[in-house]
Amino acid sequence: MGISNGPTETGYRHTPGAKYPVWKRWVRFKGIDGNVYGGEPVDADIDVGEAIAQNVEVAVKIMTSTSAMDYDASFTGEIKVIDKLLSPVSQAEAGTVRCVGLNYKEHAAEMKLTLPNTPTIFLKASTCIASASEPILLPSNVDYDEADYEVELAIVIGKQCKNLSVPEAADYVLGYAVANDVTARKHQEKTSQWSYAKGMDGFCPLGPCIVSTEQVPDASVLKLKTSLNGKIMQNGSADDMIFSIPEIVSYVSQGHTLMPGTVIITGTPCGIGVSQSPPRFLQPGDQLRISISHGLGTQVCPIARD
Repeated sequence: MGISNGPTETGYRHTPGAKYPVWKRWVRFKGIDGNVYGGEPVDADIDVGEAIAQNVEVAVKIMTSTSAMDYDASFTGEIKVIDKLLSPVSQAEAGTVRCVGLNYKEHAAEMKLTLPNTPTIFLKASTCIASASEPILLPSNVDYDEADYEVELAIVIGKQCKNLSVPEAADYVLGYAVANDVTARKHQEKTSQWSYAKGMDGFCPLGPCIVSTEQVPDASVLKLKTSLNGKIMQNGSADDMIFSIPEIVSYVSQGHTLMPGTVIITGTPCGIGVSQSPPRFLQPGDQLRISISHGLGTQVCPIARD
């Protein structure tokens, strides 16, 4: 049922026999020369986001492509240092971000909601996508008592596909990244549609890197964590998901062509700000850390006003 291979509108193709790219962890960045590069950190264990936040030099093995979706890319032999971290998937590559609401059992319990029988899908604009190391800017139409954090596991689609069955869905997942589904709660409460409240510029920090599914064949082992000003707010596990990664990808692909670079974020564990007693919303000056285990790394995003 799935379709892939051959030229795409973005100009890159996929080798039929290439199940995985040659890299294990992918970063996209600007070098000191101002050019955009893609590649794999030299240090296999470095938390790229934490290193950038602490001004630790991050050396990267450069690839022949700046797109993680280019399965034909190879290492050039060059090493360059990150000057400015970028989102691992560009806004143009990702397009509209697909999002799953209410996908953790403990989160449903804290919100006093029944478990859904079908994934709830909403959309975030491509302009939501931002770097994992730049400030989250709260726009003037967002009040001081409504901006919320949501650590989420992001799926990155590697090959064009449509109408996937659950068993074949995993073959089209390139890898996983950290995402923050930033939400303006008052705007969310005003309407049944969530895209406006969750779709403002920069409201989906992504990265710092993509980890290949070759490295993480079973996403249920991943641990998700949020800390705000040093206090742990969310500490969950992907094995608490209501709908699995293959189920989500299959469902989203029904009747929808998913292009290489499509980002799907998969819901948040319990502990969001609005559920705290009293509620705890993001304020200018806050230091927010969003992280996922197994090399996906940490987003370090200070909160500021636009």
